[in-house]
Amino acid sequence: MMALAVAHARATLTELVRSPGYWVPTLLFPAMLYSFFGANIGGLTAKFVVASFAVYAVAGVGFYQFGVGIAQDRASPWDAYVRTLPAGPGPRIAAQVLAALVFAVAAAALVLVTAGVLAGLSLAPAALASLIFVLLAGVVPFALLGVALGYLADARGAVAVANLVYLPLAFAGGLWLPPRALPDAVARISPYTPTRQLGELAWSAVRGAPPPAFAVIGLAAWTLAFAGLAWWAYRRAEIRQYR
Repeated sequence: MMALAVAHARATLTELVRSPGYWVPTLLFPAMLYSFFGANIGGLTAKFVVASFAVYAVAGVGFYQFGVGIAQDRASPWDAYVRTLPAGPGPRIAAQVLAALVFAVAAAALVLVTAGVLAGLSLAPAALASLIFVLLAGVVPFALLGVALGYLADARGAVAVANLVYLPLAFAGGLWLPPRALPDAVARISPYTPTRQLGELAWSAVRGAPPPAFAVIGLAAWTLAFAGLAWWAYRRAEIRQYR
C-alpha cells in the first residue's frame, strides 16, 4: 500500500508543479496576508502571530490545493483511468496527504521567511523545531478534510464550499483575532474547532510550553473523524459516478 501511495503522491506532485498558476497563489497568499497584517506587530505577540499565520497556511493547503483540486480532477479522463487501477481509496487518500505535506511545508516556510525578512523575527532552534513538528502533524487532519470536500463537492461548487468551511474555521480558531477577542458566541465553540486546537499547539511550541492536552486529544479525534469522512466521500463519489 505504501508503494502505491508514494507512486500516487509523485504523480500528484508532478501534476501540480507543472501548473504554477494553480499552486503559487495557495503558497503565497498566507505570507502576503502576514506582510499586510502581522509584520508590524512586535514583542512576544509577534511569535504568536507568525504561528497563527503558519497554521493558516497549512490548513489552506488542505482546503484549496487538494479539496478544490480533487473536485476539479474528478471531471477529467485521468481520474476515470486511475479509478480502473487495482487500488482502493487508501493509497489515493494517503497520497493526497503526502503531497499536502510538501506544499504545506513550503507555505509555512514562506510565512516564517517573510517574518524574518520584514519583522526580523527569529525563533530559538528548539521552538522552531517544535513548531515544524506541530505543523507537519497538523497537515494531516486538514488534508483529510480537504480530500473529503473534494469528493463531496463538484468542480463548480468546490471553491465556494471550501470558503464556507475554511474561513469560518480560521476565524473561530483564533487565527485572525486572539481567542480572547472573539465574540462570546464564537469563543464558546472555539476550543472545539480543529483550527483552534492546532493553533494552541503552535502557540505552545513558540513559547516553549508543553502542548495542552485538550488540543492534542481534540486534534487526534478530528483526524480520525476526517479520515472516516474522506473514506466515505470517496466511496460515495465512486458509487454515484461509476455504478
